[in-house]
Amino acid sequence: MSEELDEIFGEQPDICDDSVDSADGDGQQMFEHFHFDVDGGQAPLRVDKYLSEHLQSTSRHRIQLAIKAGYVRVNDKPAKANTLIRPGDRVAFVMPYQRRGVDILPENIPLDIVYEDDDLLVVNKPAGMVVHPGHGHFSGTLVNALAFHLGIQSPDDERLGLLVHRIDKDTSGLLVVAKNDEAQINLARQFFVHSIDRFYTAIVWGNIKENEGTVEGNIGRAPADRLRFKVFPDGSQGKTAVTHYRVLERLGYVTVVECRLETGRTHQIRVHMNHIGHPLFNDDRYDGSQIREGTIYAKYRQFIENCFKILPRQALHARTLGFIHPRTGKHMLFECPVPDDMTALLDKWRKYSANMAECMDGE
Repeated sequence: MSEELDEIFGEQPDICDDSVDSADGDGQQMFEHFHFDVDGGQAPLRVDKYLSEHLQSTSRHRIQLAIKAGYVRVNDKPAKANTLIRPGDRVAFVMPYQRRGVDILPENIPLDIVYEDDDLLVVNKPAGMVVHPGHGHFSGTLVNALAFHLGIQSPDDERLGLLVHRIDKDTSGLLVVAKNDEAQINLARQFFVHSIDRFYTAIVWGNIKENEGTVEGNIGRAPADRLRFKVFPDGSQGKTAVTHYRVLERLGYVTVVECRLETGRTHQIRVHMNHIGHPLFNDDRYDGSQIREGTIYAKYRQFIENCFKILPRQALHARTLGFIHPRTGKHMLFECPVPDDMTALLDKWRKYSANMAECMDGE
């Protein structure tokens, strides 16, 4: 696990909170990071007590859970609760981000709950729903719906801050939500070490030559547009990102692919597929909402416009989610079929592709 956490522990400045609260996105921005340089007047003290004093908004219980999970290091070595810190030591701490004091109004919004027990729930999020309030979305979010479902009345209820990951607003599909600290920290660790199974179904522009492949390339914010992310092939910026893809169906000017995330960066699939010249169909932010393949004739342009109306979002669905249950240790695997809008789009492309093939056979 230490190698997987090196990039997380190694990139934050002294005593900082670098958690990011974006309205959408999937990845390790759901975690907060702290570094402390122990000053010269510090008497020897257990690391759990030291962190309790310096992270007053974090309970000692959560700190001890973090230590047990391997999220605390002293001088770049995994710490135990009774590890003594001394002047000159460097303490690094990373934890799943827990929001506090946020005024979230419970809203009776229907949820498609695929599974639920005392520790977690798995929900099938519809396209168009923001996961967490913020950036102009203060109601109608998944968290508002969860607050109602869980009977949360107080903004101080810790369950409001136990999201482990998220997916983009206009991406549909499966999310796991923790109900307690133990479950959140356990699941977060699985995300960190890339043991979570995450498979997406996507429709992309163009006919991908290879039946399967891997896209590797650091992902970071685009300098010219802070709302976009881009690939930095030379690794000079951004964070390591790996996406594996497999062709499921070829439909002429578009291809249906299965994408498996090895890492979980913001907009990762959208950025990687655009980087290799196959942006997601109707992905407005990443060059997919214009005709990228096909003829110039008006009839075809009308066909594409009708397709955009059928699926007024990027063609991406989080279809499969698998993880080890934090309490039972059993492997849990969940799947949900592509939603109606993507199904309708696929049906339309299948008919178009079949007609195109017939015309070519008749020539």
